Amino acid sequence: MLTFVGLSLVLLSAVGAAAVERVEYDYYKYHPMPEITKWMDQMVKDYPDVVTIMTYGQTYEHRPITLLKIGLNTGAKKKAIWMDCGIHAREWIAPAFCQYFVRQILQAYKTDPKMEEMMKNMDFYVTPVLNVDGYIYSWKDKTTRLWRKNRSPGPEGCDFYGTDLNRNFDANWGSIGVSFNCSSEIYCGKKPVSEPETQAVTYFVGTRKEDFLCFLTIHSYSQLLLIPYGNPNFTAPNYDELMKVGLAAADAIKKVHGMNYTVGTSPAVLYPNAGSSRDWARMQGIPFSYTFELRDKGQYGFELPQDQIQPTCEEAYSGALHIITYAHDKTFAVTSAAATAAATLWTMLLALGVTSATLM
Repeated sequence: MLTFVGLSLVLLSAVGAAAVERVEYDYYKYHPMPEITKWMDQMVKDYPDVVTIMTYGQTYEHRPITLLKIGLNTGAKKKAIWMDCGIHAREWIAPAFCQYFVRQILQAYKTDPKMEEMMKNMDFYVTPVLNVDGYIYSWKDKTTRLWRKNRSPGPEGCDFYGTDLNRNFDANWGSIGVSFNCSSEIYCGKKPVSEPETQAVTYFVGTRKEDFLCFLTIHSYSQLLLIPYGNPNFTAPNYDELMKVGLAAADAIKKVHGMNYTVGTSPAVLYPNAGSSRDWARMQGIPFSYTFELRDKGQYGFELPQDQIQPTCEEAYSGALHIITYAHDKTFAVTSAAATAAATLWTMLLALGVTSATLM
């Protein structure tokens, strides 16, 4: 009997230990901000060699704006990729995608030589939720679910809250596709870069702009890949290349689940707008700047059902990876080619019996 009791105690202890183990994070459901914050902390614990958390700003309501910096530490100065999600509070599929993207690249780099190479050459800066105040507010109740803007108060005499952060960047600010009415969902703010969230991105990316190869900002909905510029009077200097890469990314997306994504400037395929982070990034000299508008085309709109999170993330990951890989290979192909040529020449010289001694 004692033996049986002892065995029971051992079994109960084992069950208890299993119960307190970390539950597997569900990437195919929407998570409120506290759960996303815990997930970020867990990524650092799970991948301490490649992941760090950086706080680079503070929201109007004094919450930290944080990102995950992901990359292999080589000791050398590296190029970089930017990705932000959740600049518009109600677009819940965007933060879900950022989390999925992080998981995928972290699972890939130990087994996929290409991802390992990219993590050696570049750091990924991923902000799962940029508009933290707005996102939290959109989770408050059914009446706030479709909140878009941040939560800063309007100008004097205005009883409404919030600025559309994606109309607040210093990129043809206020010129088209915006409103100066503080009650509007596309209110562009009192002046360019008036909002603390916009200021955070502008400073963090702007002070490192020569490092960034790619700027991806994730939104919903409409199934689009938008390139600069939102003002039809301006054309990106590398428009043709942006279109070529974007169309190839759309092809990669379609191959996953058959979904069609349209590629073009916002005026051409959606509507004109000014003050977007995408346009601002291109004006800073970052060559590849894209807005992803994820599923769907309007059936569910901003309230995309959870059962579509997985296929949406899978296809968008394929598209994003195509753009990132293209930007990487274009930048590092010359270096790689030079190294290969040098190695080939040295091999030939050795075959001919030429050594460093004979060369001297």
